[in-house]
Amino acid sequence: MSSLPTVLVVAVALVDDDNRVLIAQRPEGKSMAGLWEFPGGKVETGETPENALIRELKEELSIDVTAACLAPFTFASHTYEAFHLLMPLYVCRRWAGTPKPVERQTLKWVRANQMKDFPMPPADIPLVAMLRDLL
Repeated sequence: MSSLPTVLVVAVALVDDDNRVLIAQRPEGKSMAGLWEFPGGKVETGETPENALIRELKEELSIDVTAACLAPFTFASHTYEAFHLLMPLYVCRRWAGTPKPVERQTLKWVRANQMKDFPMPPADIPLVAMLRDLL
């Protein structure tokens, strides 16, 4: 039985018209800096996962997404040293604006079958295979 706190983080696979997925590289100074991940972030108290994702995408990428464009896809459940991560992953194919790296992160559009070539946090790795099967 673990006494670690559970942290709820929400993420999205933004899929463009060419079936590529947007990934972001964590900037220096953040935990797991240099690793590639799906955009998203922590769900605040009183926030739904969808609203958290809409807020995070506006803050991190300067794009507007509506809840109707967020399709629940799968989730990750992973124990790190200091906490247990629960991370729903949504798929989104429609948004307003062009993703821009607002928080000094590097962005890259990649095909699902190329994502294995980018080092990712342990919780994200199982999601890549599922996304590859979808796309």
